[in-house]
Amino acid sequence: MRRPVVRRLQAAVAALALAAATGVVLTSAPAASAATGSATGYATQNGGTTGGAGGQTVRATTGTQIHAALCGRASSSTPIVIEVEGTINHGNTTKVSGSSCNTAAGVIELKQISNVTIVGVGSGAVFDQLGIHLREAGNIIIQNVTVRNVKKSGSPTSNGGDAIGMESGVRNVWVDHTTLEASGGESEGYDGLFDMKDDTQYVTLSYSILRNSGRGGLVGSSESDRSNGFVTYHHNLYQNIDSRAPLLRGGIAHIYNNHYVRLNESGINSRAGARAKVENNYFKDSKDVLGTFYTDQAGYWQVSGNTLDNVTWSSPGGTTQPAGPDMKSTTTVNIPYTYRADAAGCVPDVVSRTAGAGTGLKVSDGNCSPQTPTPGPTDPTPGPTDPTPGPTDSTPPTGTNLSLGAGSDGSSKAPGTSYGDLRDGNLTTYWSPAGATGSASVKWASATAVSSVHIREAADATGNIKAWRLLNGDTGAVLTSGTGAGAVTFPRTTLRKITFEITGSTGTPKIAEYETYAG
Repeated sequence: MRRPVVRRLQAAVAALALAAATGVVLTSAPAASAATGSATGYATQNGGTTGGAGGQTVRATTGTQIHAALCGRASSSTPIVIEVEGTINHGNTTKVSGSSCNTAAGVIELKQISNVTIVGVGSGAVFDQLGIHLREAGNIIIQNVTVRNVKKSGSPTSNGGDAIGMESGVRNVWVDHTTLEASGGESEGYDGLFDMKDDTQYVTLSYSILRNSGRGGLVGSSESDRSNGFVTYHHNLYQNIDSRAPLLRGGIAHIYNNHYVRLNESGINSRAGARAKVENNYFKDSKDVLGTFYTDQAGYWQVSGNTLDNVTWSSPGGTTQPAGPDMKSTTTVNIPYTYRADAAGCVPDVVSRTAGAGTGLKVSDGNCSPQTPTPGPTDPTPGPTDPTPGPTDSTPPTGTNLSLGAGSDGSSKAPGTSYGDLRDGNLTTYWSPAGATGSASVKWASATAVSSVHIREAADATGNIKAWRLLNGDTGAVLTSGTGAGAVTFPRTTLRKITFEITGSTGTPKIAEYETYAG
């Protein structure tokens, strides 16, 4: 038995009609306090995570209004930013019906939908005893909210007891600057704070607080549920957690710059073939912070730069295989994206000033210094003090268009369009994403040097593309970003795949040709 944890805690007409009925407030642009920054970690892969960038902004003060905002969209993939203020609870969260949603009472349901941002604004957003559930969903951002005391038993119950739970084909989720907390363990009716299962991939949890719970979170619901992975945990505070910080069953995780305080029974539990890169974390007053626990199916880890401050270890044997006290790597994990890790020694200070809801969305610069993030994909329109964007070079590139004869793919495509139309030399055909955002790639069988691209919009959609990023498709690194289609140059890069990601648009984006040049 585990000992109890000490007690703690768009369619315009349809949208307007639904708004009038439910009290949703529609605004034309995000408020200054809305979501900011850009996704990090594995959420930048697989086409990236931009949430509701480029879509309508809606203000909600009840759970019913959140559901109404989802149901008032033109389609289940129409981008939307939902700004939340106040306390969301069972009393103000009812089911709302519509063709673009699948909601339920007593839980914030993001089911069979995509391209959504939920962000706390103003005096803050608290989801009280009410969980956030993602199922068959993609491209979701949850930022600057508190979720507390969600129960799986007792009363009231919500979301299986998970503060944030993801399952069944979920892709590309960024959860950032949140506070997830319970007031006890399983015997008090609580389950996990941050759970992923049944084919959930490309997720980042950053700058968040997880505390006062028997279970921090898991990846995989059983030893056989190994379809999950590619998860990044960075700059989070795990405090007064019994176990699962996190529990990994299969898959790959990158765990860096987290501050762990009072892991009471075990911490990072890599098992069932999971592989974790664990670097530059600070563990304090904790037990068995890394290893394979409660199973005979081993997991693996690569360790470097971690600080152990008053950490104790169990003796190995049976289903207990701790990594310490002399932690050594048992595998290697290659990380496909760029990142800057702070030194472990400053992690307690940096995390204390950046993690959790209501901290001003500050992030670390990789040099142990908190910074206010630059505007991200949910506020794509540059302000008067923004630098001149780079993609408006007036002179198109010259030479051989390397896209001709290459391959192409992308994150989604609207009916009647094709990725092949991006590289056919025909300006009358085009590719469109399924919504207002999306990504398309040109790829080659062998490494190819590229230093410029020319994005040509269809004649009837000129100016529709607003914010974008150009990514190295091999590594996920951002080559450059800006606003408006056209020609752009960047440092010559050798790669097999280059991705153009639309993070903001008006109308329907249509790319007639995605040309690439060696320069």
